[in-house]
Amino acid sequence: MSGAFDYFIVLAEMRTGSNFLEANLNALDGIACHGEAFNPHFIGYPNKTDLLGITRAMRDADPAALIAAIRDAPDDLAGFRFFHDHDPRALEAALADPRCAKIVLTRNPLDSYLSWKIAQETGQWKLTNIKRRKDARARFDAEEFAAHVARLQTFQVEILNRLQRSGQTAFHLAFEDLQDVEVMNGLARWLGVDSRLDRLDQSLKRQNPSPPSAKVANPDEMEAALAGVDWFNLSRTPNFEPRRGPSVPSYVLGAGTPLLFLPIRGGPDARVTRWMAQLDGVGEDALQTGLNQKALRKWMRGTPDHRRFTVLRHPLARAHAVFCDRILSVGPGSYLRIRETLRKQFKLPIPKAAPDDGYSRADHRAAFEAFLGFLQMNLAGQTPIRVDGHWCSQAQALSNFAEFTMPDLVCREDEMADLLPDLARRCGHPDPPAPDPAEPDRPHPLGEIYDADLEKLAAEIYHRDYLMFGFGPWRAD
Repeated sequence: MSGAFDYFIVLAEMRTGSNFLEANLNALDGIACHGEAFNPHFIGYPNKTDLLGITRAMRDADPAALIAAIRDAPDDLAGFRFFHDHDPRALEAALADPRCAKIVLTRNPLDSYLSWKIAQETGQWKLTNIKRRKDARARFDAEEFAAHVARLQTFQVEILNRLQRSGQTAFHLAFEDLQDVEVMNGLARWLGVDSRLDRLDQSLKRQNPSPPSAKVANPDEMEAALAGVDWFNLSRTPNFEPRRGPSVPSYVLGAGTPLLFLPIRGGPDARVTRWMAQLDGVGEDALQTGLNQKALRKWMRGTPDHRRFTVLRHPLARAHAVFCDRILSVGPGSYLRIRETLRKQFKLPIPKAAPDDGYSRADHRAAFEAFLGFLQMNLAGQTPIRVDGHWCSQAQALSNFAEFTMPDLVCREDEMADLLPDLARRCGHPDPPAPDPAEPDRPHPLGEIYDADLEKLAAEIYHRDYLMFGFGPWRAD
């Protein structure tokens, strides 16, 4: 064990070269890296049942126990890789501990995004034999890429700020640094071990060495989308500006009407954007979204009469919609890995596949109540699964907006039919349409299972939303 550190954490993301870094760390005598020790869907590596004698269930109940096992591992300086969606309790403990060495690995976000898209297409996440390489071209999605960058920035700025406030430093690596044996040996020296590498590990091969334009099926669309990006903000840690918490790329601009919609995930986003398109007589694809802060500030300065708005949904209705759309469903947009973890680890009583005709209202109520129980633990920081934006409190979402801008109209979903047309009239529309009515959740609407016990549980979980926004008991409109 080194004099300066008791263990280490590699702070990275998927497709940044963290597997290659781990292979080279493990090639050094006196160092052991134990994979994704706090991935909520497995422990260390897929198909492993335990790590250093700690099972996945033991880790989820007490992440500090696994950190202690890694820290106290005999002989070697041990550590693990950590991504933004791993157990936040482990990150909290590691960042607060000056005896934990922080290794921060970054990659150009366009390269990591395209690598991730290609791996999704091919199913090939590692390459050890070049003859088995699978080839594919990704389809660049501007909105998806903007969300990818926002996630990276939020995570890396959190790391930077925490280390600044505690007076700690990290060892920073870019993806390109991993090919320099002297840099790897410098890392070994910084970690305090005596061993050095003669050459780099050769088992893992670079999967997609071609330039970005050759990796995508729609290079012209990609170039147009990236034309306004300020790459000096995105290329390396720790120099990220601006430091923001809100998901600015999700904001939606009217096609002609000077409206800016700040969506709260899990809310009636689709109905609002459909109304905004109807207001200007265009298709929804004519609405602008995926903008960065620089572009949005330019629009705001050039449109001084604009209005900004958001729409709140009753906390119980929002939780039910998220449960139906993201957890119960297995279709597009669903959280399949979280779904499987909730089934296996949290015993959520939902079918393995999509619900069929045998999935009754009683089944649905029991499953939704169990999901609310999970939310209660998750929002209290007691689970290894991330607090997702679709089920975080709406009060927190508004706080995040405030780091960039604030809506000047906060509308409730059940007031949309009156308030949104009124807002349109203030923007010059004499006879605006009303938003489409809400469609019931599937496979069973909330009204079919609603009772006072579910309301009470939601009020406990989302106490802040009920208090801050004055929500009373839910009622079907």
